[in-house]
Amino acid sequence: MSAEKVQQANGSSSGFLATVERVGNKLPDPAVLFIALLFITWVLSWLLSFVTFEVVDPRTGQPVIINNLLSGRSFTEFLSVMVTNFSHFHPVGVVLVAMLGIGVAEHTGFINTGIRALLNVTAKWLLTPMVILVGIVSHSAVDAGYVLVIPLGGVIFYAAGRHPLAGIAAAFAGVSGGFSANFVPSSLDPLLQGLTQAGAQILDPAVIVNPLNNYFFTTASSLLIVSLGWFITDKVVEPRLTGTEIDGDAEDLPEMHDLKDNERRGLRWALISMVVGTVLLFATALPEGSAWRAPESGELTVGAAPMMRSIVSLIFLLFLVPGVVFGIASGSMKSSKDMIDGMTHAMHMMAYYLVIMFFIAQFVYAFNVSNLGVLLALQGAAGLKALAMPAAFTIVGIVFLTAFVNIFVGSASGKWGLLAPIFVPMLMSLGISPDLTQAAYRVGDSSTNIITPLMPYFPLVVVYCQRYVKGTGIGTVTAMMLPFSMWFLGTWTIFLLIYYMIGFPLGIQASYTYP
Repeated sequence: MSAEKVQQANGSSSGFLATVERVGNKLPDPAVLFIALLFITWVLSWLLSFVTFEVVDPRTGQPVIINNLLSGRSFTEFLSVMVTNFSHFHPVGVVLVAMLGIGVAEHTGFINTGIRALLNVTAKWLLTPMVILVGIVSHSAVDAGYVLVIPLGGVIFYAAGRHPLAGIAAAFAGVSGGFSANFVPSSLDPLLQGLTQAGAQILDPAVIVNPLNNYFFTTASSLLIVSLGWFITDKVVEPRLTGTEIDGDAEDLPEMHDLKDNERRGLRWALISMVVGTVLLFATALPEGSAWRAPESGELTVGAAPMMRSIVSLIFLLFLVPGVVFGIASGSMKSSKDMIDGMTHAMHMMAYYLVIMFFIAQFVYAFNVSNLGVLLALQGAAGLKALAMPAAFTIVGIVFLTAFVNIFVGSASGKWGLLAPIFVPMLMSLGISPDLTQAAYRVGDSSTNIITPLMPYFPLVVVYCQRYVKGTGIGTVTAMMLPFSMWFLGTWTIFLLIYYMIGFPLGIQASYTYP
C-alpha cells in the first residue's frame, strides 16, 4: 500500500483513532525502546543507590539496597556477561527450537494444506465459526494466519455468496483478536512463559513456570472466541456491510481451489503420523515405571518429570514429523535439503525477534541485579495492599492496562518483556501467581490487536479488503473490527474472572496463588 493511500486512510479515521496513530507512530521501535529502558535503569540505579529504603527484601530479610550499575565493577561485570545474558535467556532457545519444527511443516505445505482442507469441507452455515477456528489454530505457524487464513476468509465468503469483507473480518478476529486463545500449543506459549519466568525470578529465583501454564484456560477461551466471533460476524458486522458495494476488478478476485491429489495423499499420511506419534507418547507415558515420569515420585506433571521438561521438544516433533511425512508423500519435499531450507526460512523470520530478545535480555539482567525490580514490586504491592482491593479487581486492572498499552506497542514479546518484570513480581507480593498474571496479560493483549493500525499486519488486512472494496482504508477496517474488540475485551475479562472464581485449572503445573 502506497504512502499516499495510507495518508488518505488516516484522514478518514475518526479523531480518536487518528490521535492514537499519531502518538503511536512517535514511539520508537520496540528494540530501541529497550535500549532506552536499559539506559534509564543505569541512571536510576546510580541515583537511588544513595537512598536508604526501609522496604524489606523477602528473599534476604534485609532492607532493599539499590546497586549502582554505573560503578566500575558493575559496568565491567555487565560487559563480561552480555553474551551469556542473551544466549542463556530462556525465551530465546525455547522459541527457536519450536520454530524449527513449525518451519518445516510450513515449508512443505502441511499447514497450508490442512487449513484449506478444513475450509473446503465446511457447510455454508458453519463457515463463520470454521473460519474463526482455523484462524485461531493458525497461530501455530506464526504468519500463516495473516498471509493465508485472512485472505481465504474473504475468498470462501465471496464464493458462498456472502460479503467478502465479513469473511476477512471473521478471519482477522480469529487470527489476531483470538491470538491468545488456542488449544494447539504454539511458539507463543514458551515465548510468554520465558518472560514470565524471568520476571518471577526477580523476586524468587527458584520459580519455574511451565510453558503450558495457561493451556487449559486458552483451550476454553478458544470456544468463547469462536462463539463470540460467530455472533458478532453474523449479527453485527455482516448486516452493516450489506450496503457496501463490491467494486473490485472481477478478474483480480481470488478463487478457492480444491486440494490436488498429491496434497490429499500427503495430508492423509501426515495426519496418520500425528495420530501414531500421539498414541506412542501416551502409551509410553502411562506405565508407572515410564521414563517420562519423575524418577522419585513417578508423577507426569511435576517439574522434575521428563515429560514436562520436554514440552518444547515435543512441540518441535509435533510439527517436524508430519511436515516431513507430508513433504515426502505429496512430493513437495525432494530431498533432505528441503527440510533444512524450511528450518532456515523459519530462522530468517525470527531475525527481528532475536534482535528484540538481545536487548530485552540485557534490560532484564540490569533490572534484576540493580534491585530496582524488587523495589518497584514491593512498593507497588504495598500501595495495592493499602488500597485493599480484591484480587479480582487487580486482575481486571492488568487486563485493561495491557489492552491500552497494546494500542501503542504491537509486539507481544516486546510488550510482555516490558510489563512482566513489573507486573509479575508485584502481583506475586500480593499472593497472585505468575500463571494468573500471564493469563490476564493474554486477554488484554489479544483483544485490542485488531483495532490498532500500529499492528504490523494491519495495513496488509486493508489491502486484502481493497481487492473487493476499492475505497477501504484504515478507518474502515478499524470500524469493522471495533465490535469484535470491545466484545472480546469485556466478555473475555468476565470469563477469566468466572474461571478464576470457580477455580478451574489454568494449565499444567499452574496455580492461582503464590506461594
